Amino acid sequence: MSIRFTTKAHRGMVALTVAAGLALGVAGCGSGGDDDKKPEATASAPSKSGSDPSAQEGQTDAPLAEMKGPDGLVLQVTSAVRDSGGFLTVNGTMKNDGAKTVVVPAVLRGDETEIVRHGRSLGGATLVDSKSKKRYYVLRDTDGRPLTTTDLTSIKSGESVPVFMQFPSPPTGTSEVTFQLPSFATASIQISG
Repeated sequence: MSIRFTTKAHRGMVALTVAAGLALGVAGCGSGGDDDKKPEATASAPSKSGSDPSAQEGQTDAPLAEMKGPDGLVLQVTSAVRDSGGFLTVNGTMKNDGAKTVVVPAVLRGDETEIVRHGRSLGGATLVDSKSKKRYYVLRDTDGRPLTTTDLTSIKSGESVPVFMQFPSPPTGTSEVTFQLPSFATASIQISG
């Protein structure tokens, strides 16, 4: 067999494979059924009266902890929920109790090179489990971005911003940890879940 014949045969097989893939893709995109059929189930509004549920799961009215930071910034931790996947999500609110707009300090992101590359965040937060004598750092995704609220640049006077941080979960026997965020006071928080 000549190289020319082999090359032509190879091109033909590639073209055939591409054509078959496209044909299957088009067939898969077809409706294949009754387009006029409407969904049978619809969501209904909650029947209980009172205030609307919070946007962040697990929040309560009274914060678990309130920590003061620089320039009138206050962090209120509203929940620390352990999930079955082995994560602990800390939710809260960062608010500005000062008289003027505050630039969120860059120190809150921590000083690890991987986190610093991704801009402002709460990546410097840690949890300390004194019972197990371990420190837990904010988790990162596969690109090194911290699993926390990002792009916090400034907060106007009186404004509140919802925040979250995700950590590896301490052992199920641990129900209390110390929460730390650079330049803020530390506080003990209770874990639920």
